[in-house]
Amino acid sequence: MAMLLSTLLNGVEYRLIKGSLSSRVVSIENDSRKVGAGSLFVAITGAKSDGHDYIYRACETGASCIVVDSRRKGFSDEEIIENSKDYNATVIEMEDTRVAIARLCAQFYGHPEDRLNLLGITGTKGKTTTAFMVYEILKHDEEKAGLIGTVCNIINGEKQATCRTTPESLDIYRILNEMAVKKTDSCVMEVSSHGLKFNRVFGLRFDVGCFTNFFEDHIGPEDHPDLEDYFQSKLKLFDNSRIAVVNSDCNEAGRVFDYASKRCTTYTYGLTDKSDCYATGIEITMRNGVVGTKFELQSPWYEGEVFVSIPGEFNVYNALCAICVAGVLKIDFEVVKNALSEVKVPGRMQPVKNNMGISVLVDYAHNAASLESVLKSVRPYCKGKIISLFGCGGNRSKVRRFEMGEVSGNFADYTIITSDNPRNEEPMDIINDIVVGMKKTEGKFEIEPDRRTAIAKALKMAQKGDFVIIAGKGHEDYQEFEDGRREYFEDAVVASEAVAVMEENL
Repeated sequence: MAMLLSTLLNGVEYRLIKGSLSSRVVSIENDSRKVGAGSLFVAITGAKSDGHDYIYRACETGASCIVVDSRRKGFSDEEIIENSKDYNATVIEMEDTRVAIARLCAQFYGHPEDRLNLLGITGTKGKTTTAFMVYEILKHDEEKAGLIGTVCNIINGEKQATCRTTPESLDIYRILNEMAVKKTDSCVMEVSSHGLKFNRVFGLRFDVGCFTNFFEDHIGPEDHPDLEDYFQSKLKLFDNSRIAVVNSDCNEAGRVFDYASKRCTTYTYGLTDKSDCYATGIEITMRNGVVGTKFELQSPWYEGEVFVSIPGEFNVYNALCAICVAGVLKIDFEVVKNALSEVKVPGRMQPVKNNMGISVLVDYAHNAASLESVLKSVRPYCKGKIISLFGCGGNRSKVRRFEMGEVSGNFADYTIITSDNPRNEEPMDIINDIVVGMKKTEGKFEIEPDRRTAIAKALKMAQKGDFVIIAGKGHEDYQEFEDGRREYFEDAVVASEAVAVMEENL
């Protein structure tokens, strides 16, 4: 794929600093290490590094064009010209290179976002499960569906690893283009607050935008400065959605509805008849060896009994959100019911098989609200005690640590506090913060900093009828330490290995 720079810039405001527009662009990059001959390099100022520092490297590796930010600090025209004088690279200036790269990619890839349905889901929790539910419904409807999210990206049925919930706009357009080329009908996308705040989804038109819920999260120096900034970032999803789906039972539901309904057709869901789509008669039940939840559905599109193969009231909410999306897309009710009765989500209430009569669940619950929902949801199933195991991530809000400790102390029978992704913090410093919250309760607990050992301890202490909840990391297959160093670690695998050892010794 190649495009004349003049064509790429058609309809885009820019200022020419150096060179001409006659060069050809073969790729767009924001990482100088990926630049090759003919690449267009976009310099973006991030929280930890400034792309303008790498202009010389991009020129050296063959960039045909450099795009700089009009709001850059330092890096005068003269300095940039001097750094690139020995190369033929054209240099142009655009306002806000985060927005600029999205515009350029849309043009370069021929607006792939217009060649498939885009279904966006935001919210503090439930994004991944809801996205998989919608994806499963689309598959059962024999649509060619794709997914972009936390656990993985799925293109034409093939899973691809991902490093963040919502990729950078450059990667989103590459993925959407690949989907469009492969004749994908619809793409389900988890849209994070960061993705919205930092314009990763700039210019995308969502056929349906969903808001699952809102709790305190992602408040910190590298996230959002305060709760209002976090909230306002999420609302941006509705600035470019055709239809909105909103949880009318969530915190701030009124503000969300007011914002969304002024911009697009809006449907609500919840557990009372004040919502357009709602569930009644919720019951814990088992079908085909799977423990889940059944309920009676009332909605503008469907009426009748629904069984969801993932337990917990919060998964009823997730299912209702997915049902609203299906209704808007006019998918047959039997298709919806079949999909929800079979759906499985990696790292979300993921069972670890064993023959010891204990229930072991791996879940991504990494904040107080999520952990509380998980612990409450399993209580009705539990014939023994609930053992909770979790840690908290380093370089993140300390408030989360206090709150998760307090929640586990209140809702679990026993807690093992361990390490999660300590990053650049000392694991024991994080654990001690969790203990502060734990000590507000009468909950019993112990500390085991080594996560592998902690999982083995939890399983060994569990007896028939007990539940072991391994929370915080879910689908993640690593632990992250200082300076971004990662070591392989997957809770479900580690738990399965521990189970195998225990069963050999039975």
